[in-house]
Amino acid sequence: GGKSTWMDARQVLTVEASSESGQVDVDYKVSSQRLKTWFENHPDPGIVVMTGFIAETHDGTPTTLKRNGSDYTATIVGNLLTASKITIWTDVDGVYSADPRKVVNAVCLKSLSYNEAWELSYFGASVLHPQCTFPAMKKNIPVVIRNFFNLPFDGTAITSFQEDREFLASRTNQQDQLIKGFATIEDVSLINVEGTGMVGVPGTASSVFSTVRDAGVNVVMISQASNLLRSQEQQAPAALEALNEYFAREISRGHLSLVREIPNQSILAAVGQGMCMTPGVSAILFSALAKANVNVTAIAQGCSEYNITVVVDRENSTKALRAVHSRFYLSETPIGVVLVGPGLVGGTFLSQLQQQASVLHNDFNVDIQLLGIASGSKMLADPKGIALDNWKDTWESNKSDLKWEVLEEALVDSAVPNIVFVDCTASGDVANMYEGWLHSGFHVITPNKKAGSGDLGYYQRIRKISRATYTHFFAEATVGAGLPIMNTVAMLANSGDKIQKIEGILSGTLSYIFNTYDGSMPFSEVVKQAKALGYTEPDPRDDLSGSDVARKVVILARESGINISMEDVPIDSLVPAALTDCSVDEFMEKLPEYDSEMAERFADAASRGEVLRFVGVVDVETAKGGVELKTYSTQHAFGQLNGSDNMVCFSTRRYCETPLVVRGPGAGAEVTAGGVFGDLLKLAAYLGAPS
Repeated sequence: GGKSTWMDARQVLTVEASSESGQVDVDYKVSSQRLKTWFENHPDPGIVVMTGFIAETHDGTPTTLKRNGSDYTATIVGNLLTASKITIWTDVDGVYSADPRKVVNAVCLKSLSYNEAWELSYFGASVLHPQCTFPAMKKNIPVVIRNFFNLPFDGTAITSFQEDREFLASRTNQQDQLIKGFATIEDVSLINVEGTGMVGVPGTASSVFSTVRDAGVNVVMISQASNLLRSQEQQAPAALEALNEYFAREISRGHLSLVREIPNQSILAAVGQGMCMTPGVSAILFSALAKANVNVTAIAQGCSEYNITVVVDRENSTKALRAVHSRFYLSETPIGVVLVGPGLVGGTFLSQLQQQASVLHNDFNVDIQLLGIASGSKMLADPKGIALDNWKDTWESNKSDLKWEVLEEALVDSAVPNIVFVDCTASGDVANMYEGWLHSGFHVITPNKKAGSGDLGYYQRIRKISRATYTHFFAEATVGAGLPIMNTVAMLANSGDKIQKIEGILSGTLSYIFNTYDGSMPFSEVVKQAKALGYTEPDPRDDLSGSDVARKVVILARESGINISMEDVPIDSLVPAALTDCSVDEFMEKLPEYDSEMAERFADAASRGEVLRFVGVVDVETAKGGVELKTYSTQHAFGQLNGSDNMVCFSTRRYCETPLVVRGPGAGAEVTAGGVFGDLLKLAAYLGAPS
């Protein structure tokens, strides 16, 4: 090793106690002279190894530099030497954009200004104590924080704002230039001093501050109308007692209405010198909080515009931190997806998502991550995201027994603030979880018809939650798969039109059967053919019963403002009563015995130039719905349908002479998954993605 010399800091650093702060003040003039003398006495010291944390007073009494004394020693000596750079060695890579224990994708900042370091430190971030940066700032000396255990990493440089602009200009995302970091202070209380007697009365704020100071209460943040925050909740009783005692006369006379505590609060601070004189930063921050369904209790911003500080419920602190961090550091619209039901439709949805993910990210700044997958008995969750290109292998290799509470807890650890459950099952049990998910701040997208057509009270509660909060429930694919049926209902209602009647061929199976049935072959033979081609369910009675169409009628009726349930919808079932309970094979064997009944109905319709169509009807004016086999003219839109397409006709006040018609494939994995994907894009738009 090389030559080195030990320096006792007490031989150089001279300080005096500060009567107000309890800290010590460095006497730079005396310390500089003593340092010069030390080097005169040690002309060839080699590497100087100096003690930290200690100094002495003018009378020679040893003392400490108090909090962060070792770091403080380094910056003081750097100032005395007019060093070109001061390096603080620690066990972390540098200063992070947020606490990495709470935000998994927090980034280590390359640079920040002295002012930003002060602000972040004040609000609890692991940065240098403000007094440690002051000696370096006086001579504009960069302070670099580096990691003992990661020597190749450059760390974080704390410099003047002017020098930091080079870093700002290098950022590709403009929003990264506005906010450098976020920090939180947990376990605080809000003290409200309220009353009309405070308006225009000089000295009220001074009295409040003096009173809480005398009570030994630390005020962390001040908001308009004399709202005070303390950093420790246990100080709340002392603050309340002191304020109520001091303002007892004003309260008794009605000049002050109350002094009250709002407990269990947390402070969230967004810090960045780049936001100074930049319009719209607050709007971005509050929009992110609102879309994460986080309520703000109080707001404060200093005139320097270096920080925006908000108060939120403690239980929402981490959620709020992740929401604002992702908004400024990930993308404009980060969305986490949890797929329930990785079957044909669910798997197709993920394939479509993989194909479009880069386009959404690059062109629309929408960052979609797959965070979890669940089936009827298995689950997989990864807060950091599951790769879409090999999700099947990851699922098969890592799935575990399904426990909903474990899955939801894993999602809480994700840095993505906007999480959506995509239910691609037909399960009533899964549908019954929507209400809880929405209450927890998760969005829901589904082609599952059980919630929309099930218990009316449950459906109404889901819709109420969605309307009252920033959580969304989208179910376009429940009717017509990818066809814009539900969107059309909403568009007509929201634009002021009045829907009078909705008629629809809502089953691709029954559409194929009656478009094919022309009297040239028996009805049972057409059903057999449809089953062989895969148009029907394994048990064709599931289609012929009309119950699936009835569910869609109930959904359309409810979306049109009619509160009906399945038992309110009469169904003209095509399943003979005698064949309801037999096996599938027996049903197919005996169905030809009933061909004559259908043949008679067909012949009767044909004699009038009409065709048979199995339709669902919502009569909004009479508030009724029904499912039946009806006859239509060959000139009617239904009469010209072919193949397995769905068709829905909307008769409204505006579309009264010629109905508004929506037609296209209403079944199949590709189009159903497309409808789900469309709802995901709608959610992205609601969350702020550009159109």
